[in-house]
Amino acid sequence: MTLRQTLIALETLDSGYVNGEQVKALFNEYPDATVSVTTVTGEKGSTDFIKIVVPGTNGKIKGGDAPTFGIIGRLGGIGARPSRIGLVSDADGAVAAIASGLKLADMQTKGDLLKGDVIITTHICPDAPTRPHEPVDFMDSPVDILTMNHYEVVPEMEAILSIDTTKGNRVINHKGIAISPTVKEGYILRVSEDLLRIMEMATGQFPVTFPITTQDITPYGNDLYHINSILQPAVATEAPVVGLAITAQSVVPGCGTGASHEVDIAAAVRFSIEVAKEATNGTCAFYNKNEFDRITKLYGSMKILQTSGKESVVG
Repeated sequence: MTLRQTLIALETLDSGYVNGEQVKALFNEYPDATVSVTTVTGEKGSTDFIKIVVPGTNGKIKGGDAPTFGIIGRLGGIGARPSRIGLVSDADGAVAAIASGLKLADMQTKGDLLKGDVIITTHICPDAPTRPHEPVDFMDSPVDILTMNHYEVVPEMEAILSIDTTKGNRVINHKGIAISPTVKEGYILRVSEDLLRIMEMATGQFPVTFPITTQDITPYGNDLYHINSILQPAVATEAPVVGLAITAQSVVPGCGTGASHEVDIAAAVRFSIEVAKEATNGTCAFYNKNEFDRITKLYGSMKILQTSGKESVVG
């Protein structure tokens, strides 16, 4: 169901010459999908940010009131040229995001339209730097995390699925996909029952989750250990964010090549599409609002965790 789009995205991104305009061209046959490309240059190079908007039948774009769902493909870069040749493991998030956009756009041409809008963002950089990390090296990015969040976390997103390769660790020992607890405004909430149900259906297996810590939901650059950048969108929004990890049994460096598995990426895309169907229809809750209101009433705001520290407070 989603393997074709995954293979198209993989073939397109697996090039030292790929750029945002080539990705945009993949959507030429889908007039209802809007794709924009923004090139941003940082201290370590440049990258092309991609924004794909697939409108719903009753979405905000058309004046409706159906929820808007966000999919973010998180990564440092899709390649580490010239030190590494080929697509790196870290590229899986971008591949999954673009494939999700292709699948949703194709569904529209076949009469399967979602009720609400879906906004998909990621970025394309075939020659990003690498950086040290324990237990294995990570991919770095040409631009800092604040810039990435600026272009990838769109205010209209009312719930966000953040897709990221999460293989460079020893806490996940499962090959496939896994989801995190929901993160909202500095709180790590319980894992969404609706997302567990959808994962069971989409994979045909028991749902798999992965642990996160307080450090993981704080901004990069504060000298704290992070499992990776999968939950960095949570520092830039009040919307609930769930990490969708593409995982491995072994420890795989983010800058490792030959480590992208088409079937696992396609599973992430399939899960994302099913979540998009329900989230835009209002039948999938990322968190329990009553529980969230109760915990904030008991313990107050935790938005300080969305900042770099005590020096500044969000909101």
